[in-house]
Amino acid sequence: MAAKLSGAQGGKTIGQNSDINVTPFVDIMLVLLIIFMVVAPLATVSIKLDLPPAVPNNDPNPKEPVYISIQEGGKLFIGPKEVTIENLPAEVCAALAPTPNCRDERLFVRAQPEVKYDQFMEVMNTMQTNGFLKVGLLNEDIE
Repeated sequence: MAAKLSGAQGGKTIGQNSDINVTPFVDIMLVLLIIFMVVAPLATVSIKLDLPPAVPNNDPNPKEPVYISIQEGGKLFIGPKEVTIENLPAEVCAALAPTPNCRDERLFVRAQPEVKYDQFMEVMNTMQTNGFLKVGLLNEDIE
């Protein structure tokens, strides 16, 4: 297919150009590149943290943490000793014996996979109502 130019000498025709003009595409890509180069440093957000200085642990005998183990059937253990839900807070304080305020110490609760949710929550609620607020949860197998 050809186009005829008016005013061309001798009625010469120009052939069809099937190449893609990439100049506008390159112009748009360069503008986008400049925009991203300007905006990218602004997108990094920094949060200032006031971290305490690192202090080495000078205690040669660190305290062993207290573990409350819940086994299948709702049996409770503090270490190897079996306890009941009624005397659990007193037994935890006895396990933390040399500590003046046992309710401020961290303790850990771990349960076997077969333990029902209500048994687990009963232990957690008992500890919370008795003032033990620093309770950690462990996900490990009890053997």
